[in-house]
Amino acid sequence: MESRLNLDRSLIDKARGHAKNVANDVQKYIDRHSTVSVERAVVRLLGVDGVNEIGVPLPNIVVDHITDSRLLQTGAAMVLGNAMVKLNLTPQEIAEKINDEGLDICTLEIGGGSEIKETVYREAAKMLGRIDKTRETRNELLDKLGEKQGPLLYIMIATGNIFEDIAQATAAAKQGADIISVIRSTGQSLLDYVPYGVTTEGFGGTYATQENMRLMREALDKVSHEVGRYIRQCNYASGLCMPEIAVMGALERLDYMMNDAFYGILFRDINMKRTLVDQFFSRVIKNYAGLVINTGEDNYLTVADAYDAAHTVLASHLLNEQFAKKCGLPDEQIGLGGTYQMNPQIENSFLYEFAQCLLAKEVFPDGMRKYQPPTKYMTGDIFQGNVQNALFNMATIMSDMKVHLLGMLTEAIHTPFLSDRAVSIANANYIFLAMKGLGEELSFKEGGVIQRRAQEVMQKTTDLLEKIERDTLFKSLGDGVFANIKRQEDGGKGLSGVFKKGGEYFNPFMELMMKGGEK
Repeated sequence: MESRLNLDRSLIDKARGHAKNVANDVQKYIDRHSTVSVERAVVRLLGVDGVNEIGVPLPNIVVDHITDSRLLQTGAAMVLGNAMVKLNLTPQEIAEKINDEGLDICTLEIGGGSEIKETVYREAAKMLGRIDKTRETRNELLDKLGEKQGPLLYIMIATGNIFEDIAQATAAAKQGADIISVIRSTGQSLLDYVPYGVTTEGFGGTYATQENMRLMREALDKVSHEVGRYIRQCNYASGLCMPEIAVMGALERLDYMMNDAFYGILFRDINMKRTLVDQFFSRVIKNYAGLVINTGEDNYLTVADAYDAAHTVLASHLLNEQFAKKCGLPDEQIGLGGTYQMNPQIENSFLYEFAQCLLAKEVFPDGMRKYQPPTKYMTGDIFQGNVQNALFNMATIMSDMKVHLLGMLTEAIHTPFLSDRAVSIANANYIFLAMKGLGEELSFKEGGVIQRRAQEVMQKTTDLLEKIERDTLFKSLGDGVFANIKRQEDGGKGLSGVFKKGGEYFNPFMELMMKGGEK
């Protein structure tokens, strides 16, 4: 593809090479380690669900039990599988007996590994079959109903009450939204367990539970048939339970999931080792289920300056791309997050922002690029705010962004009114229609503002990735390379839940999902 920005293709290849080397280095650590949340995800995939009499999830009960006996290094699947063979019970029955009767499965002598593995594989096949069915159903609905061409309009719902979320999501779909993102209750990412069942109270969002996901999926399927196009569902698989929430999303046919270890490290102070190991398995699950991941680089520019720090966003995109490809994710399932946060008082601010969008298009031509609206400099003047959102909409359609998170006039002041969403959708639809082909009609002045800006950002991105490779990712995060936030390798939340795998470690789903379901 000829570069309209007059970019040096070898520079892009060099940057991607540095990112790949960084990911390869970190992958060595990931491959040697697992976490309590990975093991709880395995237990869930083997069919264990529910909570005990005081609300503790049974997957936590099982993994805590194995941890206390110092056997987790073999993997929860090996210990649970041994109990299945010896006791002739299902994983769910074993979990209930551990909780209700004090059953100690860790005292059972571990028999032949081949018999245990075959038993676990048979159980695993049942869950993989369920996930296969959800993927087939999504494809069938897309074939039957189709979806809008051009940028998919993405909105956020955050009432705290799943039933109110459903009412607002249904209204938004009828107004023209294509993707409904259910924002999680504030602080859920720091819980080392997944809440259970229907919830109607949450602060700044609604708890991500499997039942809440199921209810929203049911409602969105209903409205999809009413409006005649498939409405996609999104939630957040991040935080200390990243792999478990990925399991829930796979089972309930979510389509998009926010999934980015860097976001958790920087903005939730989750230990980098813990969340990078968790991220790998969660993305393996998403790849198998056909889910699109969303990354969170847009958050960098809410605290760092969009002009000065633009190259850090692109560097993080390239790293996230490489970590995603380690899990088998194809380009169309890698949703890289950018955002329109340029200070509107800067002369030529739109040109600088547009250059960044075009640069992302040339570096990731096949990626599911996601673009987020102005928030840092959004004004309380709704008329000026509507103009800022209009410029954001223009940048989207002129740079062929795939997913467009709508700017809302009063978002962050309160949950947006339905009328606010209607205005935002109308603004975007008008600009997308009126400017549909404009981006392809444009050529750029040789050595002009747009070309110079794109080239400068690409060079700084390459230099930064070279430095990260030299210093290592863990040290670079400690130095505050992204968003000017410094996190320490052994700091943050959740490190105690990381452990080194033993020689007999067994995770059937990692193996089966990476091979497309075949042993």
